[in-house]
Amino acid sequence: MATVHHWSGLEAHALRLALRMSVRGFAQHLGVAERTVAKWNKLLESTEPRPDTQAILDTALARADAAVHLRFETLLSEAGRPEAGPGRRVTASGPRAWEYESWTDDLDRVVVALSRQSFAFADNLLGRWLGRFNPAELDDKGLYLFARSTALLGDLQRDQGAVLGPLSAQHSYVGARSAFSQLDIPRRIAQLDLSLAVVAEMSGRLEIAARHYETLAVDDRLSLRDRARARLWVGTALSKEGNHDYAARVMLAATRAFEDLSEPDDWSVAHQKLALAHRGVGNLDAALHFIAIARSTGVIDSPMQRVRLDTAHGHILLSDQATRDDGLHVLDNAAKLAAKFGLSHQLRSIEGIQMTSEGAPGPRRR
Repeated sequence: MATVHHWSGLEAHALRLALRMSVRGFAQHLGVAERTVAKWNKLLESTEPRPDTQAILDTALARADAAVHLRFETLLSEAGRPEAGPGRRVTASGPRAWEYESWTDDLDRVVVALSRQSFAFADNLLGRWLGRFNPAELDDKGLYLFARSTALLGDLQRDQGAVLGPLSAQHSYVGARSAFSQLDIPRRIAQLDLSLAVVAEMSGRLEIAARHYETLAVDDRLSLRDRARARLWVGTALSKEGNHDYAARVMLAATRAFEDLSEPDDWSVAHQKLALAHRGVGNLDAALHFIAIARSTGVIDSPMQRVRLDTAHGHILLSDQATRDDGLHVLDNAAKLAAKFGLSHQLRSIEGIQMTSEGAPGPRRR
């Protein structure tokens, strides 16, 4: 919480505004004359309350809730007080209690924003905190929030298709993993290992990704759901390598795990992956069966999942000359949605499918 070493009319005025009180109400709250409060408002730093009134102001600030402290420090920041150098009146070591609370709330908002592909909003929220503190100066709670923020930044970059490089998902995930290792939180470390395996898959290092997924699928540091996801992604990597039969068997095991865990969205995604694996071996009837299940189950309330489903559906339809035109139409709509929400990785995938399909006759259904 904020501490005022020596009150002037400026801090007293900021506290009144932070408490959202009128001059009369603030005077009554403190037990001072209205003309005293009016003097603070007018003269600001040019006047100072008496010592006994300073103590009253200390008590009023100490009893205020976190929201008042936030408004109080914001008002002083806008007035230039926190940067006043050696004479700074308001101090605190590291993040204050209200900052931890606000930071945590903002991270919850980031999760929601990412689920809706509101990338600009999520980036703004994360930047608010990642640029505010030096991680080397944070206590364990602050470092945990910093690590979570960095991991979510990695999710944002991954969803936008920034996979490798200094401003990429891989860079952010490595930084978050280092922070969680410093805090010795095994579950979070394993989750970052899983995210880094996804990055390896997205960047085309399929054999490395599959090997990491296989290890994580039996890693006790992860929850049962995360282990099932790793098993599903083993199948995804294998399918991309062309090993469709084995991939389908692995994915089916993951599908059963999601059913046992009562995870309908993951169960739906697993059927989408199964559909693509069956398309890979030319079993289009099975592929259409599984993609129909994927499209009719789960909660499809995010542009990302809609694009992924439509991309898979369009890919399958393209594989049969009888439904080729329908497939092109579905992929075209998926590309427009991906472009609208800045899903560059998905857009590149769609464009790759479209280019590959040009002039290439697909197998008939069997």
